[in-house]
Amino acid sequence: MNRKTLVLPALAGLLAPALAACGTSGSGSDGGDAIVVGTTDQFVANSDAPAPFDPAYAYDTGAWNVLRQTQQTLMHVPRGGGQPVPEAASRCTFTDTESESYRCTLRDGLEFSDGKPVTAEDVKFSIERVLNIRSDNGAAGLLANIDTIEVKDAKELVFHLATPDATFPYKLSTPVAGIVSGDAYDGKKLREGFESSGSGPYTLKAETEGDKLVKAVFTQNPHYKGDLKLRNSKVELRSFPDAEAMGRALESGEIDMMARAMSPEQIKELSETPKENIELTEMPGLEIRYLAFNTKDPSVKDKAVRQAMASVVDRGQIASKVYGATAEPLYSLIPSSITGHTNSFFDKYGEPNRDKAADILERAGIDTPVELTLHYTTDHYGSGTAKEFAALRDQLNATGLFDVTVQGTEWSKYRPAQKRGDYAVYGLGWFPDFPDPDNYIAPFLDKDNFLNTPYVSTVARNQLIPESRRQADRSAASEPFNKLQDIVADDVPVLPLWQGKQYVAARSDITGVEWTLNSSSDLQLWELARGTA
Repeated sequence: MNRKTLVLPALAGLLAPALAACGTSGSGSDGGDAIVVGTTDQFVANSDAPAPFDPAYAYDTGAWNVLRQTQQTLMHVPRGGGQPVPEAASRCTFTDTESESYRCTLRDGLEFSDGKPVTAEDVKFSIERVLNIRSDNGAAGLLANIDTIEVKDAKELVFHLATPDATFPYKLSTPVAGIVSGDAYDGKKLREGFESSGSGPYTLKAETEGDKLVKAVFTQNPHYKGDLKLRNSKVELRSFPDAEAMGRALESGEIDMMARAMSPEQIKELSETPKENIELTEMPGLEIRYLAFNTKDPSVKDKAVRQAMASVVDRGQIASKVYGATAEPLYSLIPSSITGHTNSFFDKYGEPNRDKAADILERAGIDTPVELTLHYTTDHYGSGTAKEFAALRDQLNATGLFDVTVQGTEWSKYRPAQKRGDYAVYGLGWFPDFPDPDNYIAPFLDKDNFLNTPYVSTVARNQLIPESRRQADRSAASEPFNKLQDIVADDVPVLPLWQGKQYVAARSDITGVEWTLNSSSDLQLWELARGTA
């Protein structure tokens, strides 16, 4: 086994400086058997989540990784990162200096997978459909700043924004802006089940057992016209119950690659004990993990409780004991590899300190021990999550200031319960929609946010977030982002824990692996091929 480390170029100045990329290259086959990719993502269509692959509903990495294969967006982030470039569009640009008017022209000859032409009216329909449905899953928040969409002709349209937003090109590169046909999608309701169609590089055939998807078969779309270069004709995405089952399938040759979510133990073993014909590739990642709070719940309504937790949680211990070299402590919502990061939580609370936490609680008149249940999902972020929450429980209980229990729930039930406000304290991960500091702040603090949180900072929503979006030079937005991170550290609506790397393991005859996941953990299955490295 060869172990490879891939470090992509800096993303438009947003990521910290990095080494040049390295990895395999080779000429893949245009046909042949399907390349099979394993995942531990669980896809369920039920009454709580009826339309997991509808762009108006989907807002998690697993579902987006399906949509990116089947639905085209006007823009996309190129394989090595950087500013978005045209995909379904031939050209997009701001037409004013205030970043309030964004004009796009479609490529010639665009067609949906059924051969129907794609027009500017289809783009308008797709975007307005998301905003009209406005699912409580939070995806519509990415497009909420659109005021009107003006169709100029069959190929040209203009987005008029309510307020300046230099990040808008990034938002048009996300699956929530996927282009769909009015023949297949109702403008006012979700498309239930596992169907997904559009003008993207692949068509989808879903294989199910009951209400679960077990296999997604992606076949090259002969009508596709866009910026992506496909290196294969068919890819299968197979869902496994856990990382161990996925690993056994890779060793046996049942699958060709495994990505989300390898366990820390698997990564360590493949790093230290090479296996024949299997290669491990390390890639830069922008994933973060955090605790979030229902600030209306009586147990955590007083921010002193949340501040006391921030004072005693030992991030370093969690990262080292549970995740090893795959994670590092995080002291802000914005990870250290993104421009604008500050260590706001460390600056405010310092090293874990039981006496500081006790003083915070005493001054607020909070009786101790504070009884809390920490909720986590058992099947969405990998096997390390249970160990992580056990460590959090033990840290908090060791202070004598808290009486903590933990409870795990499968993702199909966990996410709906979290949105309803059933949990006072819960853990989630965040894979950025696009690599900009805005996307580590707005989904948690802005209106229509991902968490559906009752917490509101009017300064953040009405002043600082709009101020940060006015800066076309994103490095010039550091001042409002510094203030936003300080607000989070003081009010603690969320408690950042760690940021992680990402890994892929693949059979040695699979090429293009180093490009299969970008820094936002987007699966780019068109990069894979079967050949000789």
